[in-house]
Amino acid sequence: MGDIRDTIQRQVHRLVGFGDGAVDLTRPEGDDGLFGPGSAAWIVHGDFTAMMAGGVAALLLQMLHPGALAGVWDHSNFRRDMLGRLRRTAQFISGTTYGATATAEALIGKVRIIHDRVAGTLPDGTAYSANDPDLLTWVHVAEVASFLAAHRRYRDPSFPTAQQDRYLTEYAIVAEKLGATGVPKTQKQVDAYFAAIRPRLRADHRTREVARALLHQQPASRAMAPAQTLLMEGGIDLLPDWAARMHGLERPSVGRPAVRAGMAGIGSVLRWALRDGSATRASDQG
Repeated sequence: MGDIRDTIQRQVHRLVGFGDGAVDLTRPEGDDGLFGPGSAAWIVHGDFTAMMAGGVAALLLQMLHPGALAGVWDHSNFRRDMLGRLRRTAQFISGTTYGATATAEALIGKVRIIHDRVAGTLPDGTAYSANDPDLLTWVHVAEVASFLAAHRRYRDPSFPTAQQDRYLTEYAIVAEKLGATGVPKTQKQVDAYFAAIRPRLRADHRTREVARALLHQQPASRAMAPAQTLLMEGGIDLLPDWAARMHGLERPSVGRPAVRAGMAGIGSVLRWALRDGSATRASDQG
């Protein structure tokens, strides 16, 4: 049994780049980082299965915004490196959530430097920039709403409303440090934000191509292929109905219980296998 657990853990660590030295999660004594033990951010970001499904949903949501899509289309190697994008996102979330204050600030600074190079023109001639505060807010809201939905669906369906709002308020700090403005900090504000921005969202042939690259990417390994397929479906299942329709990813309601049961199963296995991870290491430091 120990061999199976170790194999699963190694595969997961390889998938997200955990332990490759890209992010240092050690914290000096007395430094709890941006949030610290007991924070809602530590709770929501602490389950690998929910976070991976939430990450898939977040990327699918984000690419519905013309500016976010253009940034991926013009400035990334999405056709061959979508797993790399997921890995870098996972490392950023891990470091800003569980790392020392200096680690979080360094990661945020690194992203701001990258954003300085991400700019261009949309097909309709409109200029876009990754430093646009409104675009930064969109990317952030799509992300945290998806992570929160995943936590409630796949980890803790009874997660209290007060804790949900606390999470949104906490992680808004990171968005604001990146340059976002008017960041929603409660679930009601998030719902209102989505309602207001929906007329600006689009889906076209480029959106479909980027979505295909995400959902049909080469598995990290043959052993991970079934789990990866299920995680993709778990992410699709988190999408708001309007977003699923825009992507053409509506799923029959009759199949949803099977996806959710599968996600519950894989979540149990992964929680059994993953004894070493960002949340565990953070908790071990007190």
